[in-house]
Amino acid sequence: MNYFTITRGDVDGFFGLMVDNLIQLLVLTGLCVGLCGFPIAFVTAVVLPGAAISLLIGNLFYSWQAYKLGIRTGRTDVTALPYGINTVSLFAFVLFIMFPVYQATNDYKAAWKAGLLASFASGLIELFGSFVADRIRKATPRAALLSALAGIAITFISMDFLLKTFEYPLVAFLPLGIILLQYFGKVKFPFGLPGGFVSILIGIALAFFSKYLGTPIFVEGGLEKGVATIGFYLPVLSIIDLWDVLSLTNLKLYLAVILPMGIFNVIGSLQNIESAEASGDHFDTKSSLLANGIGTLVGTLFGSPFPTTIYIGHPGWKGLGAKHGYSVLNGIFITIVCLFGLMGILQALIPIEAGMAIVLWIGIVIAAQAFQATPKNHAPAVVVGLLPALAGWAVLIFQSTFFYLDGKLQSLLKELGVKTSHHFSLSDIGTHEPFLPYALGGVIALSQGFLLSSMVWAAIVVFLLEGEFLKSALWSAVGMLLAALGLIHSYKLVGNAILNEFSPFQNWQFPLAYFLLTALFLLTHFLTRKQTTPNQG
Repeated sequence: MNYFTITRGDVDGFFGLMVDNLIQLLVLTGLCVGLCGFPIAFVTAVVLPGAAISLLIGNLFYSWQAYKLGIRTGRTDVTALPYGINTVSLFAFVLFIMFPVYQATNDYKAAWKAGLLASFASGLIELFGSFVADRIRKATPRAALLSALAGIAITFISMDFLLKTFEYPLVAFLPLGIILLQYFGKVKFPFGLPGGFVSILIGIALAFFSKYLGTPIFVEGGLEKGVATIGFYLPVLSIIDLWDVLSLTNLKLYLAVILPMGIFNVIGSLQNIESAEASGDHFDTKSSLLANGIGTLVGTLFGSPFPTTIYIGHPGWKGLGAKHGYSVLNGIFITIVCLFGLMGILQALIPIEAGMAIVLWIGIVIAAQAFQATPKNHAPAVVVGLLPALAGWAVLIFQSTFFYLDGKLQSLLKELGVKTSHHFSLSDIGTHEPFLPYALGGVIALSQGFLLSSMVWAAIVVFLLEGEFLKSALWSAVGMLLAALGLIHSYKLVGNAILNEFSPFQNWQFPLAYFLLTALFLLTHFLTRKQTTPNQG
């Protein structure tokens, strides 16, 4: 197969990954402008071109990597690793670094520079993590690696888009039905049209007519605003701006956010590489993670404060029939969109509701893979590994609810003429109030570092199922170390922000609890070591 060959599956994969990437760019644009005071002109001229460079580098590398793997193995069905802006880091850097800096200084450039520092440090962690990640991968059961991804797929991908689907059923049901028909029902559409392309076209048409159905999707005047940003924007080298804030003092100030995000990015990318292997595509761990780190660093040097990552979703793109061409198409398309200021027009013409069916399907396939690509008797471990991500999603709902209630309260007080600097927040009520319907403290603790704790608990259960109690004890000891360092379960409330409390033994109960668990498994190992037949379930 020629490198420049584009298959029908590549076209479908392109539409799916393109929509996913566009959603990330739309979100970061909204957060930068709405929370951090960035002028839209600055986002268009500096941030988006920088992001485009990082996305182009990664998409071209992973495409070439897949192409070379196909040549080396004589296969024509190799699918490139998907790649894009890291969603978790995006929210973390905006909410916990850039937004507080903007609040304190009222200077959007100060907030942007703080974001550059965080992204640069995260890229270095990704770079150095590539040299040890393969050892972690080989020592970790597949169920532990895939269950964490399945948890994200069910919550932050599938549930989010499923709820949007049921919020706008007249617009979203039909595109979803088209996707399900082609990829679950194996139905082929007339003229060989890709299902993803048909789904988006139908979605756009339904969104256009939504104003006549009582649920208008398109925003009035959106197209005119989009046209105003059209131009040509070369990436802006931002090394001097990064150098202004590159100091040990600033790094320590943001370390509680940067370090967990950097580690989670490495672990998340590692899990996605394992997911690709479970689908039949074996990519070199070290070079894959190196490219990810380089993409983040180059993007940062050209003004993007948002790290990149190997995306969740390889099994889904493979199920679409995508090969390496979809990655090339996506990289080129996103670059053109960002360099020519076309984000505004695309936002006006392609609402999220028109393309989210593809992303929802991807989430379903990823969650299914965690059960299909692991031994049947490891299914309980996969279920256990899902639970921390569910807690992470619940915390996001709690935070969103409190932000909404605080906004309503502030509006009411303003109408009443009451002047106050106080805000209604999670920190007001604490986490152990008896009136709360759920154990909020437990939900938040489980959500902190959920990618890591998911791996720990799933691995513990895998080895318990296999009767290897010593290995369960070792994984429990890993949990003890992570908890002692504050990488999991440790947090503090600052208003409605839930910050990782990165300091040794900040929450001493969890390291002690893991120590007791380790002792229990060790004792069990020594009492049962004469039993050589493992539990076959």
